[in-house]
Amino acid sequence: MNLIRFRFWFQIVAFLFIVYGGYIGFDLGNKLPTFACVYNGDFTGGKCYVGMLQHDLKFSWETFLGFAGYAFLISLGMFIVWFWLLNKAWCGFICPLGTMQDWITSLREKFKIRFSQYDWSNRNGIKSVKWILLVLLLIIPLLIANSFLGLPKLPNGLAMPFCDICPGRMLIPAFTGDFTQFYISFDSKTDMVMTTLGMMIVALFLVGSFVKKRFFCYFCPMAALQYIFSKPALLKLYKDGSKCTKCGDCYNACDMDILEIADDVKNKNLVTEDCTLCLKCVAACPEDGCLEANFAGVTIFESTKEGFLVRMAMDKKGEMNEPK
Repeated sequence: MNLIRFRFWFQIVAFLFIVYGGYIGFDLGNKLPTFACVYNGDFTGGKCYVGMLQHDLKFSWETFLGFAGYAFLISLGMFIVWFWLLNKAWCGFICPLGTMQDWITSLREKFKIRFSQYDWSNRNGIKSVKWILLVLLLIIPLLIANSFLGLPKLPNGLAMPFCDICPGRMLIPAFTGDFTQFYISFDSKTDMVMTTLGMMIVALFLVGSFVKKRFFCYFCPMAALQYIFSKPALLKLYKDGSKCTKCGDCYNACDMDILEIADDVKNKNLVTEDCTLCLKCVAACPEDGCLEANFAGVTIFESTKEGFLVRMAMDKKGEMNEPK
C-alpha cells in the first residue's frame, strides 16, 4: 500500500466535502471532531464541535441545569460518537487545517528547506499549551452569564473565545472566496483585542507551518479534547514491543516528533495527545507486525519488511526523478 498517495487523495476528498459540501447539500452536522468552520456559512459540509461547545456553555447555571444541560449532553454524545469512529485520524486525514499544514510542508520541501524540530527539554511546556487553551475555552463562556466568587461577568464579546482566534475562521472561508473574516473590529476593546490576536495567530500559523511540520497541531485544543475520549475509540495504533529494534525509523517519519513511538516498548496502545494517526510510522517500520492500525479488533494496516523495502524503493525512485 502506498500510504502517502492514499492519504494525499483522502485528504483532498475530505477537504472538498468539508469546505465545499454545502454546494451539493452535504452536511455532517455541527458536532464534528475536526475544524469545519461555522464561518464558512452555507458552503461547509459540517461544523466544528468546539464552536457548539462554547455556545452550549454560555448559559446561566439555572438555564444550564434545565433543557440547556440536556442539549449539552446530547451534543457531547454526538461528538464522542463521531470521534470514536476514527479516533485521532480526524486530525491526520480529515482536518482542513491539518491538510493546509501538509500542503505548506510540501511547498517547503519543493524549495528544499529543512524543517525544524523542538528541543525535547521544552516539549512538556509545549504540550501544556493545548490543555491551557482547552480549559480557557471551557471556562470563559461560563463566566459570561455566571459570576464566580463575586467577580464581574465577562463581556459578550468573549462568547466564542477560541473561534475568535482560530486560524480556521479566516483560512477556511477564504477557500470559498470569502475574505470578510480578515479584519480587526473596533466595536469594543474586547473585539479589538480578540480580532487582532486572531490575525496574529493566522500569520503565526502560516509561518510556523512552513518552518515546522504540523506546527499548529502541537497547540490545538481540539487535540486535547479528543485525547480525553480516545481510549475506547475503534481505530487504534498498536505496537508489539517485543519486535521493536528501536531503529528510530518511526520517529523520523513522525510529523509530530513523538519519541514514545520509538522508545516505548511496554504500552500496546500508542495513541498520544499529539498523535494524528497519520500512520506514517507504520509505513516506515521495517519489522513485520511491530506496528499496526487496528479498527474494532481487525488489523487494517501493519508494518512489514517487504512493504518497507518496496516503499523505500519508491521513495528513491521519486528522488531520482526529481528535477536537479
